[in-house]
Amino acid sequence: MLENIEVLCHSSIKISKGKVIYIDPFKIDKNYNDADIIFITHDHYDHYSEEDIDKVRKSDTVIVAPEELLTKLLRKGFRQNYIITIEPDEEDIVEGIKFETIPAYNTNKQFHPKENGWVGYIIELAGNRYYIAGDTDITEENKKVKCDVAFVGGTYTMDFKETAYLANEIRPKIAVPSHYGSIVGTNQDATDFMKLLHPTIEGIILMKQ
Repeated sequence: MLENIEVLCHSSIKISKGKVIYIDPFKIDKNYNDADIIFITHDHYDHYSEEDIDKVRKSDTVIVAPEELLTKLLRKGFRQNYIITIEPDEEDIVEGIKFETIPAYNTNKQFHPKENGWVGYIIELAGNRYYIAGDTDITEENKKVKCDVAFVGGTYTMDFKETAYLANEIRPKIAVPSHYGSIVGTNQDATDFMKLLHPTIEGIILMKQ
């Protein structure tokens, strides 16, 4: 299920399964310009980075992003027909790939207000459901997520104990820690997260240590 999937840096993920998909490209090391689809979770610099979008986009890349980013994307040069704006709790299909948006917000902090309409994604590929949590606390919405693989983690959102709690609630087959080791969080957070997973969940670290 994790073949051709990379956690590049922080919470930046690349999936190459038929289509080349990036989620929140950040600190991309060189110009690849190979993205068929880019998913953006929200408007923080470590998730919506125009410099890094330029390194992966090509002329016909489709970008999926919260409604509030539309003006920035148009100013950046994306054509309207290559932009899909979304809100939480939606389902859609882009380039033949089905996806869902899951609300992503803080419940007891101020960094990611619910009213901003920021999201995580469930992306369906080859019969498997991949959940990318985005920047979120544990919420009533994400505790109901059904997925095969969960990319979860963070600081300013959940600590490693809370992240493990969420993973154990939704019980994916595989849990992959993300959102650490670059700006905030440490490699030890990922290791400690793995130790708290339910025995039925396989924890796998994809980010280079």
